[in-house]
Amino acid sequence: MKQKAEMLERHLKGLLNYVLHPITNASSKGFNSMIQEIKTRAHGFLDFANYRTRIFFYCGKLALSPERVTH
Repeated sequence: MKQKAEMLERHLKGLLNYVLHPITNASSKGFNSMIQEIKTRAHGFLDFANYRTRIFFYCGKLALSPERVTH
């Protein structure tokens, strides 16, 4: 019980910050995971610009064939 109390005391600032601002880094970890997968599949890229374009394309959830836009 004493160990748990000490652990809570060590992490009190972070716990209170989460209560006040319920934000986690889950989305950034998700993006990083997607980028790592692209990196694994892209060992043939000769140009960083192509690699970066692919990251933007997949992380931005862009469609390969865009729908027709009507005005």
